[in-house]
Amino acid sequence: MRSPLPLPTAVAVVAALLTLSACGSGSRDGAAAEDTLRIAGPFEVHSLEPAADGEVFTRLQVSETLVTSDIEGELAPGLATEWSSSADGTEWSFELVEDATFHDGSALTPDAVVEAVERAAAVEASPLAEVPIEQIEADGSSVTFRLSRPDLTLPAVLTHYSTAVLAPAAYDADGHVTEVIGTGPYEVTELELPASISTTASPEWRGEQPAVAKVSFQAVGRPESRALMAVSDQADVVFGLEPAGREQVEGADGVRMESSLQPRTILMKVNADHPILGDERVRRALSLALDRESMADAVLREEELAATQLLPPSLTAWHPDLEPLTQDQDTARDLLREAGWSEGSGGVLERDGKPLALTLITYPDRPELPALATAIQAALAQVGVRLEVEVTNSSEIPAGQADGTLELALIAKHFALVSDPLVDIAAVFAPEGNDWGVMNWHDDRVTRAIDALLAGGSESAAAKNRETIVRTAHEELPLIPVAWYRMNAAVSDRVEGFVMDPLETTWRLTDLQWAS
Repeated sequence: MRSPLPLPTAVAVVAALLTLSACGSGSRDGAAAEDTLRIAGPFEVHSLEPAADGEVFTRLQVSETLVTSDIEGELAPGLATEWSSSADGTEWSFELVEDATFHDGSALTPDAVVEAVERAAAVEASPLAEVPIEQIEADGSSVTFRLSRPDLTLPAVLTHYSTAVLAPAAYDADGHVTEVIGTGPYEVTELELPASISTTASPEWRGEQPAVAKVSFQAVGRPESRALMAVSDQADVVFGLEPAGREQVEGADGVRMESSLQPRTILMKVNADHPILGDERVRRALSLALDRESMADAVLREEELAATQLLPPSLTAWHPDLEPLTQDQDTARDLLREAGWSEGSGGVLERDGKPLALTLITYPDRPELPALATAIQAALAQVGVRLEVEVTNSSEIPAGQADGTLELALIAKHFALVSDPLVDIAAVFAPEGNDWGVMNWHDDRVTRAIDALLAGGSESAAAKNRETIVRTAHEELPLIPVAWYRMNAAVSDRVEGFVMDPLETTWRLTDLQWAS
């Protein structure tokens, strides 16, 4: 006789089944399921503003940007067919595609593009806000950006979802987006924030009509629910599977796994001005305490995802030959002693009568983070560090950055939110700090190297500057790498042509076909 499920497992299964019921019938016997591509993922949409949750609409190919990226991460035409800059790099011109229309039938005009990108440039959350723009103007069939200083990253910045071009009718009198009216191959037919979006192939699309005409997206928060949807034919494409869910999918019929190593690193963000963490020896000791390979194997089910340096090998130009980060707990203890910490009660080191105690916060949006935080807690205890782990809302990290209370945070940082990693790396290492980057740390060598890269130059000089940035961070550890990140998706066998985009620019739905 089979033993009953443990209570936590039973509760999780019941919750998952309730979630599936809420999603409606998705069996292949249903007419809606037969002609609708069903996508599920952890991505809730709380706002229609492009700079807030616009990535879901670019991934669904509802909205478009002036420039996009191909599957290799290289710049590719979007709403602009070509672009060029002046000799001094202070003026950029983007030639618009001909005969493009918005989903409401209105024409894509240079004036409409100017209006959209000016809105993006005014929003702090958009990387376009960091570009030194003096003026954006319509110029015949093109749009021209005039800058106060050279910026070679502008085309890459314009791949960011916050710069998506929406129709003038998408905005109300106060400039807020009330309806997502884009130019992409799909248009929105139903929208229920924060959890569901339905789209259909747009008759206004300037290109070939997609083979998959209807798409539904469902935001599903619980990872076990997403895995159950994948193996029970409740969805055709499921993003955001945790390791246990991947194993469940790999053992199921009618569904396959697709994956791609992302330009994302799971790392510990460190307050470098903290009374304890301001000492580089302590940061090095924390790093040396970690058995990254065992943690990656136990939590991520892939030992190869153990981070040996800050940026993963998928970012080839930013992955120099460095001595890899490894575990050496004896050296970690020696460094802590050098920093003035000695044996205390209960195995916790002390200095001046105070324990070596720290707090690390993380968030459950990515289910592997709390599990890795627990493993980090156990590893640090072995070298005499008492670590309290708090699993909370991700918004607590920028809040802690702002008020200075943050000590450590375990985060998953994407280093290519635009196609050129330099844009994100410049933000991560900004001297004033960054919510998802360094805190109270800067190094003049890094600042000079980033400035030189932004100004352009020879490839040999650029390679040296990139290595300076990565090597300095590797040695001083204002960010402590833990693991690299693989994006996984479960894909139904009734779908053909699915390719995982490592930059997640779009889900490339127009490449999909129904299996014959």
